[in-house]
Amino acid sequence: MKTTICLLAVLMFLPACQTTRTVTVVGMTDYHSHAVPFYSEGERGQGGLARALAYLREAKSRPDTLVVSGGDMLNKGVPTWSDEYECVEWPWLNGVVDVMALGNHDLDYGAEKFERCREGLEYPLLSANLVRGDGAAYFQVEGRPYVVKTVGGVRLGLFAVGGPDMQRLVKAENLPAGTRWTDAKEVARKVVRALRDEEHVDAVVFIGHQLSEDDEALAREVPGIDLIMGSHSHQKVELRVLPGTRTYYVSPYQYLAYLAEVRMHFRGKKLERVEGGLVKLDGTKKEDAETAAKVAELQRVLVAKRPERFEVLGRLTKPLSDEGVSTGAAEVGTWATEVWRRAAGVRAFFATSAGFRAGLPAGEVTVEDFYGAIPYRNVVVTAELTGEQLLEWVSLIESKKGTDGYSQRSGVRYEVKDGRVEGLEVLKDASEPGEGYERVKPEGVYRVGTTDFQAYVAAGYKEALSKARQVERTGLDVHELLKEALRKGSPRG
Repeated sequence: MKTTICLLAVLMFLPACQTTRTVTVVGMTDYHSHAVPFYSEGERGQGGLARALAYLREAKSRPDTLVVSGGDMLNKGVPTWSDEYECVEWPWLNGVVDVMALGNHDLDYGAEKFERCREGLEYPLLSANLVRGDGAAYFQVEGRPYVVKTVGGVRLGLFAVGGPDMQRLVKAENLPAGTRWTDAKEVARKVVRALRDEEHVDAVVFIGHQLSEDDEALAREVPGIDLIMGSHSHQKVELRVLPGTRTYYVSPYQYLAYLAEVRMHFRGKKLERVEGGLVKLDGTKKEDAETAAKVAELQRVLVAKRPERFEVLGRLTKPLSDEGVSTGAAEVGTWATEVWRRAAGVRAFFATSAGFRAGLPAGEVTVEDFYGAIPYRNVVVTAELTGEQLLEWVSLIESKKGTDGYSQRSGVRYEVKDGRVEGLEVLKDASEPGEGYERVKPEGVYRVGTTDFQAYVAAGYKEALSKARQVERTGLDVHELLKEALRKGSPRG
């Protein structure tokens, strides 16, 4: 009877007898050498490599599961672990991670050290648009710039590219000798075409390292990508379909505070549905005992060797949260930009949300806590903007809402209605904020401040500031200003 039903189903073009399969993809990204549990989202003791490895090993023990990494395993300067141990823990992921994308920070210590790190890996690295002089991809697996995995009878194609922002951030001298970047979208088109038409994969997964807005553009402009495992922007995004596409997207935040777990359901060779989301690695998740012991011993040695990084800078009576850092005024961003504004003597100050990677805890704040929250070194840049230019600048900020390019600020206030900035006001007196605000006049001239990253590197802002007058790179170090504020207990100690 079953044979007859199946035969009838085939003759009637019905899928009743097609095999259903589920493939699980578990993703980590933007680890940045955070082996030790850390302060995140208002709670201490989050994440940690021992928790992540326990979860990943358990996941890997289940059938039809792949583990992928979006890269950025290192971070020069922060935390201290990275400078001291570099890639000591990369081989711990052997047998767990199936494939890893190259991240911009993976080259922080130069190509020679990167290659030494790579030698200890049993899993491949990918970045299809980093090419040699002859145009061939620098990273290849069996002569191809992508990986095809057959899992539970399903063929998955996985690939990565380094997006435009990554290309800007990697210093030329840190790239492998003789390599260069090519256009990420064009390469992605060729790779997806090869995966679909030549490899005949059943689904395509992108694990590359680029900003979330570039991920969205890729999904819109390169058909055939089923799943994007977001990275680089450090965003916490539950699984969703990107607007105007059929591509699923998930982004597991940063530092192993979360992992992404996505289940792809197939009927025959057809991807029918995708489900899953983020997994929080908090105290409810067990640790791998062996890894925890290794991390604890290495951290003990590190603290003894670099005690200055674990000294207490100051105390906060209340935490400074980073909640909403890419969508509105986060407490840590408001505090920092106000400290910088006062020091620079300007009427308004702006700093990209990318510069804030965590909040600061209540109680004692150590040097390591501080750098974990605000890791990147910058100096203050001041400039004169007309009122019209200031409005354009603030409008640019709002156009980047929800991304790393959004900006924390102090000294300005406004409303957004129907996507337009209205009622823009700026402090009347830079030295006396108690005097209140005044409406920005198009013909007025206003001295403002920002970081040198936002002034000279950040897309959109650097072009806008190039039209400003009296642009000055000051000697004010953003880290030193904030550390001094913490030592003095300002503003909330």
